Amino acid sequence: MSSEIPPPRTIVVSGGTDGIGRALVRDRLGRGDRVVAIGSTPGKGEALLAEAERSGAAGRLTFLRAELSLIAEVERVVERISATHPRVDALVLGANRVLTRRQETAEGLEFTFALYYLSRYLLGHGLRGALAAAPEPLIVNISAPGLKAGRVHWDDPQLTDNYRTVRAQAQSGRANDLLGVDFAARPSSPARYVLYHPGFTRSPGSWAHLSWPVATSLRLLARVAARSPEEAAGPPSRLIDAPPAEPLTAVDRGRPVDPGLPTFDPGDAARLARETRRLIRATVGTSPLLPDETPNDQAGAEN
Repeated sequence: MSSEIPPPRTIVVSGGTDGIGRALVRDRLGRGDRVVAIGSTPGKGEALLAEAERSGAAGRLTFLRAELSLIAEVERVVERISATHPRVDALVLGANRVLTRRQETAEGLEFTFALYYLSRYLLGHGLRGALAAAPEPLIVNISAPGLKAGRVHWDDPQLTDNYRTVRAQAQSGRANDLLGVDFAARPSSPARYVLYHPGFTRSPGSWAHLSWPVATSLRLLARVAARSPEEAAGPPSRLIDAPPAEPLTAVDRGRPVDPGLPTFDPGDAARLARETRRLIRATVGTSPLLPDETPNDQAGAEN
């Protein structure tokens, strides 16, 4: 029997300096993995690097500062990761931010949709080559499978009319359900796709842009009703060690989610993929992160 020690995994975590993402980064570093943590706040990244240095893991942690709500920034991050880490074993998608008012990015897209959904679409497809180089590649999308609230507003996905915080978050949650369905159906990457809903978790960083009364109420409620980030990071970490066999898995607070629910409709998933491609092309012209076109994409492009 071979006594060779398997090489450490390479894990990429978006939203890696706050909440569940930060807890997962710390956990994987403790297991000896190499980790790339993506975050938007330099100070939080520097604090994470300092902690890694104290624990002897500084050489295995990379912090990439990026505003992932921008397509150009996601492209930059993917290019950097692909150049320095040709193999990525697991991609954990956790970047999100809750806003009480509608905001547009510098590229003209509604912020929540751009960060919570579009960045995840682009990171997953953009890193497909690095993921394909791993023996058991995995994508974990920390979102809200199993919830039925919300829908994709096909007539106004940018929510130019009637923007509300819950409406924006719920739409992106449903979009991520459909993203998982579409990704798992594509032949361009062997990565297993997991949609994971951790439930209410203490994550003050994602509440930072809420009004003071709302943020304070959430913090008080979190003290008695929320899971700790470390507890919520446990299931994704275990999935990294033992990826599921199925192309798509959905988990809601430890319970499997029926993939036959209407929120996972394959027709809607194909439609969203086509609309996403159109949105990206309308925003930046083209992008190297776009996946290869399938017959469904080509058919939609003709309509």
